Formats: sequence, C-alpha cells, structure tokens
Amino acid sequence: MSDSPAVQIVEIDEASEGQRVDNFLLKTLKGVPKSHLYRVIRAGEVRVNKKRVQADSRLVLGDLVRIPPIRVALAAPRPDAVIPSTEFPILFEDDAFLAINKPAGIAVHGGSGQSFGVIEQLRRARPQARFLELVHRLDKETSGILLIAKKRSALKHLQDQFRSREMDKRYLALVQGVWPARQKVIDLYLYKYLLANGERRVKVVDAEHPQAQRSLSLVQILARQENKADVLGACSLLEVRIKTGRTHQIRVHLAHHQHPIAGDDKYGDFDWNKNCHAAGLKRMYLHAYRLHLLHPGDEHPMTLLAEIPEELKPWSLGWKMQAASSGEII
Repeated sequence: MSDSPAVQIVEIDEASEGQRVDNFLLKTLKGVPKSHLYRVIRAGEVRVNKKRVQADSRLVLGDLVRIPPIRVALAAPRPDAVIPSTEFPILFEDDAFLAINKPAGIAVHGGSGQSFGVIEQLRRARPQARFLELVHRLDKETSGILLIAKKRSALKHLQDQFRSREMDKRYLALVQGVWPARQKVIDLYLYKYLLANGERRVKVVDAEHPQAQRSLSLVQILARQENKADVLGACSLLEVRIKTGRTHQIRVHLAHHQHPIAGDDKYGDFDWNKNCHAAGLKRMYLHAYRLHLLHPGDEHPMTLLAEIPEELKPWSLGWKMQAASSGEII
C-alpha cells in the first residue's frame, strides 16, 4: 500500500475532458474499490472547482479536481504479469479511431482477476499515442469487432451512437438444437448480480424488479443441422442483432430460450459443451462479425466486417460470409 496518501489536485486535460467523475477516478486511482470511490463522492470529499459533484457529472477542460487522501494498492505488475506490446488484426484505422478483430480468450481491459487486456497491450505497443480508449466492451471469450477511439471527440461520438442504438451490431452464435423460425425477437428484462466469489452473472427477471433492465435482440437463422446423430447433434447458426448492450445479453437470451451457445461456460449446457470440446470446438462460438456506424468525423456510413476465426469455421454449418476480405468498409 502507498505510505503517505495526500490530497491531490488534478487539472483536466484533453485526454480526460468529457469523462464522468466516477470513470475518471476509477482510471486515476487504479486498485481502489468502486464502492469506496462512490462513498467518497457521496460524502463530498471529491470536489471539482471547489464544488461538490455527482458521480455522473461530466468534466470540462481545465477543471480542477480535488481527490481526497486514498490509499491505493501499488499498481506495479508482478514479474510474471508484465504487459506485452501487442498489435491486433486491424479492420480499419484513421486519425479518429481504429477497429480491430479481437481474438477470443483476451479481456478487453485489466481488472477482475486480469492483469491486463487489449487496451493495455495496445497502449504498450503504441507509446507515442496520446489517447487510446475503449469505445465499448466484448466478453473475454467473444471474438470480433472492437472499437478504440484515438480522440476524445471520437470516443464521445461513437459512444453516443451506441447509447442511441444507431449502431447495427451483429453477432454469429452457434446454439444447441434447432432454433424455431418464428422466434425472431427476444425482449426480456435482465438483472446483473455478483456471485460470492465476485464473478458477474445475469438472469432474466420480471419487469417489476427494481433493478430490471430491458434488453432486446433480433434473431435470424443462417444455417441449421437437424441430424441428432452428428457429433454436435442438432444445432443452429444464428445471426443476432442486439438493440441494447446489456452484460451477457446474447448468452442469457439464447440460454433462456433453451438454445445455449456452444462452449458457454457460464450459461451453457455443460454436457453438450463437453461433446463440443471433444469434437474440436475449444472455445465459445460467439463472434461479433458486423458493425454498421457513422464515422465520428464526417458521419459517413460505414460497415465493418470481421472474418470468422479459423477455429470456428469447421463448426459454421457450411455458412460463409459474403465478403472475402477480413475487413470491409461500404
């Protein structure tokens, strides 16, 4: 732990302009529990320009933030957790943002037991970059399109598109059983909670639940296999368009309808997962393959495509993407 915590006065620069107070503190005080940060904000110990603020208050260039004395766990990585310098497959890049094809098995950021993730590795690979921030999240075991902003203005513009549901986000998911053709819309309320070990979980609840969040997904069948004698048995390849971005939304939606995703170790059918693994499918089959957005600079419409990873192609039931390239901009 740090020996002599003291009051800090931090002036907001371009890299932090527009951030919420709570997110700024989480980034500045790595190692401090969220619950403690929210407690000192509520107590008025965090001040902006000498005034009390709320957790969701937005910071402005030149603001002076008072951070009270807080003991911070030393952030130096262990010798076995040195952050590697890693570039990832790039689908698109300009001076505003970049889009990568994230591999499965890599968290997007450090925390929750992860020493580092995509964003830390990318910053290490690009020490000259003044600004690199995640626009959104993907689960660790999900592959596919991930956006990283290179400017504060691009970050805000892209996140606004996510919040307003202007982006068209589509995933590929291999699920157990034959998906019913009539089931095209999933509209459920979800509740996020923690297990005793601190791991996140999500479950379906009634709309009246005090912490219920509405979630909406649109489902289309791309291919299906009805041969129950096959090594995977009956299964379906789905395209899932998410209209809301709730934690574990697709995984919970499909599992709730009795068609869990292949390889899903949280919400899946564990016996079927063993069969999938024995057959050679070593990961969860969930891939963010298509994203339509407006460029944060000139608002030109763009469609990004991420090719199906090689390890998933044998289990795609013969379906192939129309675009031959790994990335496409329309």
